[in-house]
Amino acid sequence: MKMTGNADSERFQSGANQYAVYLETPEGRLRSDLALANLQDFLSLQANPPLCALDLGCGTGATAVRLARLGIQVTLLDSSPAMLDIAKCAAREAGVTDKVILQPGDAIQLANLFHDRSFDLILCHNLLEYLDDPIAVLFGAARALRNSSAILSVLVRNRAGDVFKAAIQAGDLVVAENNLTAEWGQESLYGGKVRLFTPDRLRAMLTEASLEAIAERGVRVLADYLPPRISRSADYERIFELERKLGSRPEYAAVARYTQCFARLS
Repeated sequence: MKMTGNADSERFQSGANQYAVYLETPEGRLRSDLALANLQDFLSLQANPPLCALDLGCGTGATAVRLARLGIQVTLLDSSPAMLDIAKCAAREAGVTDKVILQPGDAIQLANLFHDRSFDLILCHNLLEYLDDPIAVLFGAARALRNSSAILSVLVRNRAGDVFKAAIQAGDLVVAENNLTAEWGQESLYGGKVRLFTPDRLRAMLTEASLEAIAERGVRVLADYLPPRISRSADYERIFELERKLGSRPEYAAVARYTQCFARLS
């Protein structure tokens, strides 16, 4: 999956194929598709020269390859060789190897890996949850943004979403109540711990890193709790369109499984 900084990275090395399979499930597709659609709302693809992007903890390269198909030059950074191998194959199969640069490395060392002011777009999706020091990555990302028009997209696990997941999906009221104030939750795919964020806390961290939040979106507001009679596959497009509407409204985005925040240099 994603790069882990000081956390145990072994699970992301050995579980690369498992993560790739997850991204093909309706839940995995929805998370990726919604995050990309939200991102495209803020992108100007008419830039000349083409936009340069950095995908921190790129995982299997699913999002980066889709950006490359849009003509964006994308650098993929991950500490897992297994993840980068899958990303390399994905770029080759998509015919975008000329738009993709694979960079082994740890996001914590971002400031040492790239020159300042190098990127028009930086993705930090499902990475901060696994770090002992997420603010360090945000500082590094701020230094790497090219100018005040460049965009940072952050996607993190929303604490409120874990409350609803425990109560509605698992029917565990004890865990639901504990999650009201929990700093860490359980990651179901790998079985390890994952940091939980609130929108307020994320905005505060961005401000500390000299970044300004310009928009927020909720990702997977309702999809995880739909009754079995609704097919996640057959009704995927209808679910996606409903999620896009819900995620753009603050009252619904507040309880989404994930929070996506867009930021620029303040």
